[in-house]
Amino acid sequence: MSSSAKLKRLYQLAVSNIVAIAAVPFAASALLKAAELGPEELLARLRALRPVHMFLAAFVPAAAAAIYLKLRPRAVYMVDYACFRTSPSCRVPFAAFQEHARVWPGFDERSVRFMSRLLERSGLGEETCLPYAQHYIPPSRDLESSRAEVELIVFSAIDDLLAKTKVAPEDIDILVVNCSLFAPTPSFADMIVNRYNLRKDVRNVHLAGMGCSAGLISVGLARNLLQVAPRGSNALVVSTETITPNYYMGKERAMLLPNCLFRMGGAAVLLSTNGANARFRLARVVRTLTGAQDGAYRCVYQEEDDRANVGINLSKDLMSVAGDALKANITAMGPLVLPASEQLLFALSFIARKVVSRGIKPYIPDFRTAFEHFCIHAGGRAVIDELQRSLTLSDEQVEASRMTLHRFGNTSSSSLWYELAYVEAKGRMRRGDRVWMIGFGSGFKCNSAAWECIRPPAAPGGADGPWAACVHRYPVDIPDVLKH
Repeated sequence: MSSSAKLKRLYQLAVSNIVAIAAVPFAASALLKAAELGPEELLARLRALRPVHMFLAAFVPAAAAAIYLKLRPRAVYMVDYACFRTSPSCRVPFAAFQEHARVWPGFDERSVRFMSRLLERSGLGEETCLPYAQHYIPPSRDLESSRAEVELIVFSAIDDLLAKTKVAPEDIDILVVNCSLFAPTPSFADMIVNRYNLRKDVRNVHLAGMGCSAGLISVGLARNLLQVAPRGSNALVVSTETITPNYYMGKERAMLLPNCLFRMGGAAVLLSTNGANARFRLARVVRTLTGAQDGAYRCVYQEEDDRANVGINLSKDLMSVAGDALKANITAMGPLVLPASEQLLFALSFIARKVVSRGIKPYIPDFRTAFEHFCIHAGGRAVIDELQRSLTLSDEQVEASRMTLHRFGNTSSSSLWYELAYVEAKGRMRRGDRVWMIGFGSGFKCNSAAWECIRPPAAPGGADGPWAACVHRYPVDIPDVLKH
């Protein structure tokens, strides 16, 4: 360890324990005073106190503690989670993707070459998967095929979760489902209620149109609903995106990018206010919305091209908008999770820039002092690159995000759970470790959640997770041409 690193570590220890350090002289002074008075004098002074004083000294702290315990938010725990495990029969190698694109008359050669270049630079590997309907020529985008994709992914993830947690469907009190671009009638929530015969009084909601960060919005909503539900209630959160009806069939370059990045995936998470069998504790959820600005609102926008083909238009300003949203989110998250040492350095930097000179470089808080693991939305290579640069993270700290993008592609709101599964499959999760999930979505939104590990996975190597068959091959080397 270098001398500068040792000094910074000493500074962090000093500031983090400033209360204890400051209390030492007062405690020493009190002990010296008590020693001077002697035991008889101390007893005499205690006997001189009036009964009302004794009562207030005991009652006021007890009453304050009781009120605090009554009013404080209930702790919310993650009992467990499960990700949809893709089948090799859904695999879409680059060659197959390009061949299908060339056969389909809706794409010209220019569009095919453009998508081929995007794939080569995307950071995706050869094992990402598309739903069965997308393997047809032309791709099927009808309602029946879309529902079939939903049922395959959502029901598979829920089945795995219920088997892992041994929770019966009738024990689920709250259901929150999110899928942005497919909102059929009956809703996803109704489909789950029907499939698992959930209780008639289950509180359920389907969030649509909220983008790739909707998974954390669902977690936040479930947390809020658990605050007013009976103690010990269970909330099922399901996150997915339906690819089948949203494959863009036109020639606009800004709308072709989602074809290359988005792949099938989904996750189911069980939250509860009963921490008996929990694996994680939910510490914080912070949501940031920049939709009041026109540029941010339209940077991820569903629209029709000049031939009435519907798709998602990704603006060239997307990374700039995402950077601004991230700054706003970490500004809100920082005071909640950063140690006092980092907050003090940030405050001093802010004051210096205001009082002394704008030319002083702002201090970027070191979030590595607050978290051991980072799950960054695998929205694309550029998203991961930007967050790694902004947060000064190491290659290992963004490994879960890059490998998830390589193996599964952008699975939208569920990608964070594949990343958490990667960290656990690699055996890196320890009791007490803190995890920061960061998601981006249309609107434009940056949402994040902080978790604390209570119990690492029992099965080593992710034996029952989405990485079971391939984690031994990861991490893989991504050539520089793909990373830069």
